[in-house]
Parts: sequence; C-alpha cells; structure tokens
Amino acid sequence: MAMRDETFANVIDEINARQSQPRLAVVLGVLFGIAGFLVWKALGGAAPVLGGAAFLPGMLLGKWFDSYRRVSVLYYDLEQDAEAAYGRLVAAFETLTRCAGTWHVAAGGKIEDLTTWKRNAGASMLVDKKPTALTSILPAVVRSNVIPPSIQVGRQVLYFMPDLVLVKDANRYGAVAYADLRTQFAPTNFIEAGKVPSDAEVVGHTWAHPNKSGGPDRRFKNNRQIPVCRYEALRLSSATGLNELVEFSRTNVSQPFCQALLALAQLHRNSSRPTVSLDSRSNR
Repeated sequence: MAMRDETFANVIDEINARQSQPRLAVVLGVLFGIAGFLVWKALGGAAPVLGGAAFLPGMLLGKWFDSYRRVSVLYYDLEQDAEAAYGRLVAAFETLTRCAGTWHVAAGGKIEDLTTWKRNAGASMLVDKKPTALTSILPAVVRSNVIPPSIQVGRQVLYFMPDLVLVKDANRYGAVAYADLRTQFAPTNFIEAGKVPSDAEVVGHTWAHPNKSGGPDRRFKNNRQIPVCRYEALRLSSATGLNELVEFSRTNVSQPFCQALLALAQLHRNSSRPTVSLDSRSNR
C-alpha cells in the first residue's frame, strides 16, 4: 500500500482497520446455525432444517452490526469553489460514460518479428484489454454525502472523491492526492477484430494476415479485412505506483476530465484554507 498520502493517513487507516474486522454476518450466521442444529437435534427433530433456518436471522443480525462496525462515514462540507470544481469533474466523467466502448488495458508489448506481425493483422503492438465499467458509486465500506465517479481498472477500483482518489485493491484501500496524479491522453489506432462500437471512427482497414507489403497473404484461407478504429487512450499514474491505462471508443473526450482533475489539484495546492472539511467517524 504505497498509495498512502500522509494528508489522508488517518482516514485510510480507519477504513482499512474497519475493513479488516471479522464479518459478524458470517460469524453470527454460523453460530445461530449451529445452535439451531443442536437444539433441534436434542428435541429429536430435523436438525439440518432448523440449523439452516436459524442461519438466516443470525446472518441478517450480523449484517446489521457490520453496517456500523465495518463502515466509515466521510462527510464533505464543500466550499463554493471546491463544489464548482468537483461539479466539473463529475460532468466530464459523465461524458466518458457515454462512450459506446470503454476498456482497461492491463498489459502491452511491441511486436518485433515478422511472423507475429503477419498473424496479428500487421499490428505494431499486442495489448491485453478488457471491457471495464465507469459508474458513480461509493465503496461498500464508506458512507458519504457525495457519490463519486469510479473506474474499474483490473482488480483495482478508483473512486474520485472531492479531495483524493481512493484506490481499492482487493480488501485494502490507499489514496492518491490530486496534486500527485499525472494524466496523459492521446488518440490511438486499434485493429478491431471484434464488434466496432457505434460511435467509433473507422480510419482504415487491414488484412487479418497481411504479407510483407501490406496486401493479403494468400497462404491463409478466409483472409479478411479488419477495420482500424481511432480510439483514445487515457493514462492515470502517480509516483506512488498508480499506473493504469483506459481506452475509449471516441476521441476528444479525455481532455475535459484531465482539465477537471488538474483544476482540483491546483485548488487544493493553492488554497490557504481547507476547501474540504473531511469528517471520518462511525456510522451511527
């Protein structure tokens, strides 16, 4: 958890401490189930039936306790300039969500030999990417008066809170300050072997198996032309280890989002007073 900005250390420590507590939903469910099993067995009845019936109320009671024990409340009292800046971030994020296709690029590698180049439609790089979700949702361990934009990036989720990027990795949380967040975006051509998104720009075609000159390689049966689409890639990184690449089916959509992130960073960096009042407390 290198993504632990000291400005937000207390909040991150509390979230992780609460998250690490045993789930009473499971503990009480099992205890109630065992108790029901033993009681009904002593009475000579169908023990598994009562044990199973007793498990549910135990689990529900434990879940109710967990909603207090394992949840942190983050309350934001935004000043006018902070509220306006965060509103611009949310609006820019909504533009991203309207793209017909959104992917997380997990890995990539340059193609350096002719055989691999021919077998991959003349691509210069091979990438491992999967469709991803852009939603506005809070992590399960947080209650707040703000619902942040979030991006699923592989096993991690990025939550864009008003004052920091909250990073969920499995059952642990870290934080990246906006001042430490770096963004880069650029158009990129992608050979689309699957379905072309409805809003994508097709800039050309290539053969599934080209020859050295770029024409169709006659040695391959059913060699077909594949569209080349113009997408946009957005990289989010930090010195603390964040390094994620997200791709969108439309171009000219990342700039407003990056500008809004930069504006938030400048707001927190230049302000002589707190623009965000952050209260971390139990949910009662």
